Amino acid sequence: QVQLVESGGGLVQAGGSLRLSCAASGDMFRTYIMGWFRQAPGKEREFVAAISWGGVITKYVDSVKGRFTISRDNAKSTVFLEMNSLKPEDTAVYSCAAGRRRAVPSNLESEYDYWGQGTQVTVSS
Repeated sequence: QVQLVESGGGLVQAGGSLRLSCAASGDMFRTYIMGWFRQAPGKEREFVAAISWGGVITKYVDSVKGRFTISRDNAKSTVFLEMNSLKPEDTAVYSCAAGRRRAVPSNLESEYDYWGQGTQVTVSS
């Protein structure tokens, strides 16, 4: 069983930046694809970004391309989401997820086996 713990959320003004972190337990982190998803109030959870085992391949939802960057540090079993030029519509609970069955990043929730509890990101206008 893998435990994922997110941190770094908070309240920020539009145009600001935040860096989310997700720390994983266990020693298999480097074999998981990692993803970030978000869920706004009253909306379905949506894919944000994902990264391959070695960090070479990344995938983003169109609405965050050019503003968000996903990265990982396998030595520290941590994945990051750098969020710049934040907009009020980015407000949501952000959760990280780990997938052990694929080598390339996926935008499908079904490809992920472990989920964190989430961290709130609020962007004020």
